[in-house]
This record gives sequence, structure tokens and C-alpha cells, in this order.
Amino acid sequence: MEGDCLSCMKYLMFLFNFFIFLGGACLLGVGIWVIVDPTGFREIVAANPLLFTGAYIMLAMGAMLFLLGFLGCCGAIRENKCLLLFFFMFILLIFLAELSAAILAFIFRENLTREFFTKELKKHYLRNNDTDVFSSTWNSVMITFACCGVNGPEDFEPVSHIPHLPLEEAPPEACCQRQLQTQEGMFVDREACLEGVERFQNRQGCYTVILNSFETYVYLAGALAIGVLAIELFAMIFAMCLFRGIQ
Repeated sequence: MEGDCLSCMKYLMFLFNFFIFLGGACLLGVGIWVIVDPTGFREIVAANPLLFTGAYIMLAMGAMLFLLGFLGCCGAIRENKCLLLFFFMFILLIFLAELSAAILAFIFRENLTREFFTKELKKHYLRNNDTDVFSSTWNSVMITFACCGVNGPEDFEPVSHIPHLPLEEAPPEACCQRQLQTQEGMFVDREACLEGVERFQNRQGCYTVILNSFETYVYLAGALAIGVLAIELFAMIFAMCLFRGIQ
């Protein structure tokens, strides 16, 4: 009876680690794809060093999960106590790091408010300065999502009126409507947009547009995160049970 239970634990352990292995392989594949062939991501990822770093983080996480799943599968099938113990300690550290990140994200959630982004935009945004990471990232976001600022074009209104500089008082070029939402896309009417003609400007703020775009995926991402944590928790339980059951 004990042997049957141990055998069941072994194959359950293998199954859970196989899913971790597949998840790591998927992240690894997506990370390599974004870095090697950024077609379609050029505007938001490849053109911005800050976001491009995220692809390397995804690559590292994928490689780590890939290795972790492989070690867990080998430890379960071969019933190797050393591999199982290493797997348990490794996945425990990952579990605690993810839990800490979730707690910190909850504590500092006020940094994702509309007011926070508006303040940062007005403080750091340099219009069409593509050498500045912050500005080029915002320009890419505004062009891709056909939006303007955090709340709308009013985010770019000057504090005081400067005579004879109408183009500087208008929203940046990234807020102007384009025939195609890319950096290379032709303007509908650039001059009219920069002169303040509203029908040639993207009037909706990016905060609302992006929030509406990703509203469905937020719940999906949350469910996926809970699922991953559950898999890691069960994998640790099975690893420890199998470790104690091996003579």
C-alpha cells in the first residue's frame, strides 16, 4: 500500500513539474522571439531599452523554470533525494519571492493611480526627444493606442502663454491622428493637429484607453498567477513527501 502511494506521489510530482517545464519553455520561446525577431513589437519593446530589458527578464525566468521543471522531473522519475531536495529549496525561494512581490505590489498600488502617472508625465516628458527613454516610451504608447497623455491633450497645456510659439503649446506629434498607428504612419493632418484643431487629435487619455484594453486580461493574469502559485505549492508538497518516502 505504501509502495502504491509512493508511486502515485512520484507520477504526480512528475506531472506537476512537467507543467512547470512547459511553462518555462513557453516563456523562454517568447523571450527569444521578442529579442531575435521584434517585428510587431518595434514600437513598444525594441525601440525602448527599459521595456526591452523586460524581454531579457522573461528570458531569464523562462530558463529558470525550464531548468527547475527538468530537475523536478528527473528527481521524481529517478527517485534521487539530492535532486528532490535541491528542487524543493529552489522552488521555495521562487515561491517566497513571488509572494513578496505580490505583497509589495499591493502595498504600493497607489503608485499606479491616474494622479501618479499625470505627475510623472508633466515632470519628465520631453515631447519628441527620442533619446530620452521616458519620452520615447510615452510617444510609442500614445501612437500605438491612439491616445494622448494620461487624461487627454490638456496634460500638455503650458503653465503660461508664450507668444509666437503655437507648436510648442499644442500637444506633441504623438497625439496627432495617423492613418496607421505606428511611428512610420502618415499623419491625417499634422499642421492642423499642432495648431489645436481637435478633430485631428487623439482626445482620449491613455490611462482610460489602456485600462479598458487590458481590463479582461487583468483577471486572466490574476487567475494565472494564482494557478502558478498553487502548482508550485503542490510541487513542493509532493517533493517533500517523495523525499521522505524514498529509502
